[in-house]
Amino acid sequence: MGTTVAYVRVSSRAQDLAMQRLSIEKAAATRGDTIIEWFSEKRSGKTLARPELDHLRALVRDQNVQTIYCFKLDRLTRSGVADTYRVVDELRRAGCMLIAVADNLTIRAGSDDIVSETLVFALALAARLERAAINDRIAAARERLEAEGRPWGRPPRLSQAECARLRALRDEGRSVRDIAVAMKVPRSTVARALARVAA
Repeated sequence: MGTTVAYVRVSSRAQDLAMQRLSIEKAAATRGDTIIEWFSEKRSGKTLARPELDHLRALVRDQNVQTIYCFKLDRLTRSGVADTYRVVDELRRAGCMLIAVADNLTIRAGSDDIVSETLVFALALAARLERAAINDRIAAARERLEAEGRPWGRPPRLSQAECARLRALRDEGRSVRDIAVAMKVPRSTVARALARVAA
């Protein structure tokens, strides 16, 4: 018999998985399930190529998983209806039950349930439309900033004065590590700034 596991995902490293975990724990406790293993990722759902999801799918194929909890169906994938159907069908055919707690959706193992399939379609389409809307908002914001002559993207980590100091330290022959320690910034920030100076 397989185990009960949970999959949680957020798109950004700045986001927190705690709310998803809490909701899943409450739902599992209500059903009398004990989650044995958590699969957690901070990656975009626009592709199915994600390490933790790959690992989970491999366990499902080996029939080592009986039940998977996720917060919402779009945590598994939001790359379109076809990908969502592919993953859900793969889980179902391998004898695995999928429970998306916030969607109030349960896909039972091996069942051909037209209501569940319709819900999967609707939820996958909604996730795809939401991703398209996000992309449209990002494109509109970029166009507006460019029209105003303002830079697009994250603001620079270092000010002009800090960049001047960085160059001065480099000219003194200091290493990237020494400069990072002196300026109290990550080495990667120093390396990127030096690369921009050299370009």
